Amino acid sequence: MKRSVSFKLFLGIGCLGLFFICVSWILNTQYLETYYISKKKNMLLESGRSIDKIYTGHPEAIELEIEKLENQIGGTILILDSKNGMKSKPIFPTLDRTKRQTRLPIPQKRLKELLERKYVFMVREDTRLKTDFLTFIFLLHNGDILYMLTPLAAISESVGIANDFFLFIWILMIVLGGILTFVFSKKFTNPILEVSNIAQHMAKFDFSKKCVVKTDDEIGELAKSINYLSDQLNQAITELNEKNQKLMEDIERERRIDEMRKEFISSVSHELKTPIALIQGYAEGLKVNVVEDEESKNFYCDVIEDETQKMDKLVKDLLDLSQLESGTFKLEKSIFDIFELVDQVLEKYNPIFVEKGISLQVEKEENIFVNADRIRIEQVLSNYINNAINHIEGEKIIKVTVKTNRQNVDVSVYNSGKGIPKASIDNIWTSFYKVDKARTRAYGGSGLGLSVVRSIMELHRNRYGAENVENGVRFWFELTRAGEITPYIH
Repeated sequence: MKRSVSFKLFLGIGCLGLFFICVSWILNTQYLETYYISKKKNMLLESGRSIDKIYTGHPEAIELEIEKLENQIGGTILILDSKNGMKSKPIFPTLDRTKRQTRLPIPQKRLKELLERKYVFMVREDTRLKTDFLTFIFLLHNGDILYMLTPLAAISESVGIANDFFLFIWILMIVLGGILTFVFSKKFTNPILEVSNIAQHMAKFDFSKKCVVKTDDEIGELAKSINYLSDQLNQAITELNEKNQKLMEDIERERRIDEMRKEFISSVSHELKTPIALIQGYAEGLKVNVVEDEESKNFYCDVIEDETQKMDKLVKDLLDLSQLESGTFKLEKSIFDIFELVDQVLEKYNPIFVEKGISLQVEKEENIFVNADRIRIEQVLSNYINNAINHIEGEKIIKVTVKTNRQNVDVSVYNSGKGIPKASIDNIWTSFYKVDKARTRAYGGSGLGLSVVRSIMELHRNRYGAENVENGVRFWFELTRAGEITPYIH
């Protein structure tokens, strides 16, 4: 059976109290009367000495003093001469002098002791009253003998009354002591129980509860230590959880990087496999003279050249992407007119627009200067335009817009055609991701153009994105106006 600290403390203090009460009871019943008689003897001896100092041989002269002493000792005082003749008044008036004298002489065996010590104590019985008297015999300085008698029954009665009173006191002490012990044990153990409760919460990783320190003793110090330990554990576990979370994120990031690496290798292999196979096939055909006419040979050479250009573009995009994502690439920013850059890029693509029957629309504000890497922004704009050309449909409209947006400049490229599926719109910025792989192969796309855009814009710490609009798709990016810097939010 489990017993609480409070119960054990109550039981211990209670047993200790009962032990002292029992010891006190034994001492009182066994030794109180002896102690009382001893004190009485000392009182009689002191009284005898005080009478000896004032005694002149005439008891009548100290009668008042004798009467006072009789009241103090609760007995009788007699003075006898050396021949046992009574010199003071009788203590028992109803008895004659002869009978009284027969009871007072000192036994022969105690006489020698009286002469040596000047006093002697005896217990004598009064046969008439059936009462024992403590008799004190003192030899006065003039040879007279002082008798002092006090009844032992009074002593026994006093001891009995004292023991009865002590018994009542002990019973009261047991009751009150039990109540006080219970209250004290509860008050003493409650802080310990509170500390135990806090420790149990700590074991369950709940550090919200704290010990209330009310005292400055050892328990108060223990409470402070528990609170300090709770704070330290809470801090340590919080830091550990944060580090574990960061570790899990790092592991997850490493896993994604590993998957991306595998996917990247697979994609690169796939992208290179087709042009290499075509180049190899057509080159072998030329080598064994599969075709003899000049037109067929030129077709074979054109195919080889076209696939070579695709491979060259893929390798360049890979090199650009690797450089941008290396973490060591540094932009070469300068202040330039974005309007002028847009005009230069569109002029390069003008023959393609004419060849494919594309209607170009330009909406821009003049004299807008931005702070960016001119070469990389041209690369972003070219990738957007290439993407628009490759996916244009319907009315074949491409619209380039440049306008200020508070402290930024918003550049967008719109093309008419089908929208991007919702499931793919967030993935188009991933390397080698293709919404329509068959179509991408037809125009020679590698799936790296938008990944290059993403890396360039993240280095610039500017926003970018794509959205489906009415009858087409709009790709956009922002640039910081010259002299102004804005926080990067993607």
